[in-house]
Amino acid sequence: MSPLDRLFAPRNIAIIGASPRADSLGGILLHNLAGFRGDIYPVTPAHREIGGLACYPKPAALPEGVDLAVILRPAADVPAIVAELRNRCRFAIVVSAGFAETGRGELQEELVQAGRDAGVRLLGPNCLGVFNPARRLDTFFLPADRMRRPRRGNVAVVSQSGAVLVSLLEALAKMGVGVSRAVNYGNAVDLDAPELYDYLAGDGETTVVLAYLESVGDGRRFIAAARRLAGRKPLLLLKAGKERSGQSAAFSHTGRLAGRYEVFSSILRQTGLREVGEFEELLDGAHALSMQRQVSGTRVCIITNAGGAGVLAVDACMRGGLEIPPLPRDVQEGLRLLFPPFYAVGNPLDLTGQVRDADYGKALVALGDHYDAFLVIALTGVAGVTLGLADILGRFKVETSKPLVAHVAQGKLAGKLETLLAKSGIPAFPTPERAARGIMLLLGGEG
Repeated sequence: MSPLDRLFAPRNIAIIGASPRADSLGGILLHNLAGFRGDIYPVTPAHREIGGLACYPKPAALPEGVDLAVILRPAADVPAIVAELRNRCRFAIVVSAGFAETGRGELQEELVQAGRDAGVRLLGPNCLGVFNPARRLDTFFLPADRMRRPRRGNVAVVSQSGAVLVSLLEALAKMGVGVSRAVNYGNAVDLDAPELYDYLAGDGETTVVLAYLESVGDGRRFIAAARRLAGRKPLLLLKAGKERSGQSAAFSHTGRLAGRYEVFSSILRQTGLREVGEFEELLDGAHALSMQRQVSGTRVCIITNAGGAGVLAVDACMRGGLEIPPLPRDVQEGLRLLFPPFYAVGNPLDLTGQVRDADYGKALVALGDHYDAFLVIALTGVAGVTLGLADILGRFKVETSKPLVAHVAQGKLAGKLETLLAKSGIPAFPTPERAARGIMLLLGGEG
């Protein structure tokens, strides 16, 4: 059992600053925790009960053995609140802002000392907290009708920024990608990225981790933890503050110096950690790696019914350091006998607009042993491409266990075909370049 289990899967929660008002932070949080699988202890001197839950007048009145407290009070009150949790609570999420990020470094130090003296581990301040759909745990103060939450899945998201976390979760939900854990750690006065990474490295429900950060506290500790995590499951890191103005913004956001990006990036390269270049790449990584496992290799075969899209995919793969080798001579000759003379038999293999679903299957069977991964492009506006293509690609994926991604060009069937492909564990991307990126990530390339 990990020491952080009671943060991500608490048996009970105290809400300090609870309120019956639906438009208040305390009221929103109570509503978001309506399905929580455990006990809830509202803490407020203003009410005896809220929604049938008995209220506690102050933190010191809570029973012993509280796993998690969520603090929604003004920053100046927080150190004293934490002190009252002594011998009562293991973890506290400090949602409150107004600490070092606003120049109040002394107040933040007071909070740190209060946590140490009380024996309470702190997440935050200036954070949203944690999300665990399996436990119906949602400490975000954002109403459900204002933020779409992802379903349960295998992708963990760790973000220093609450806004970036929200954007990632919204995007993952829209893509249909499920989440195992999500956490925003804000100013990180106690719990920081390295400890969260160590927890996720051993979490059986997580198979891929997306991480956004603006600054690093202890650089050696961060790199060591990131390497341990990346040694067990894919870790995709997005670092903000690459330019001088961005570094200043990062400091004003979390109150921690961002440091020189060039040094950070160089260390990542030297230690073999994967840094992604942009927000979209995190999403593409989650899309691909949540469905298929990462393998080694560089040889990619592209099968398309749209010549231009195939060329774009070739360019993107080669920019990423992958190979697009020609078809073996004997396979090439066999395909020429199998297919009409106007099909362009090569790599990419262009089946043209007269393709039939079965042609994709025939090509994959012939080429399956000769490449490390496959990128299939389907222009859905042609008559020969139907929803049956998903079954053909799905069978090939099961039989070979090799990375297979798709670019489904827009058409009336596109949305339905993408959904069916996802059910077969095949990620579909909206552009050839993003499909190529999915292949790169599955093959361990630079992306």
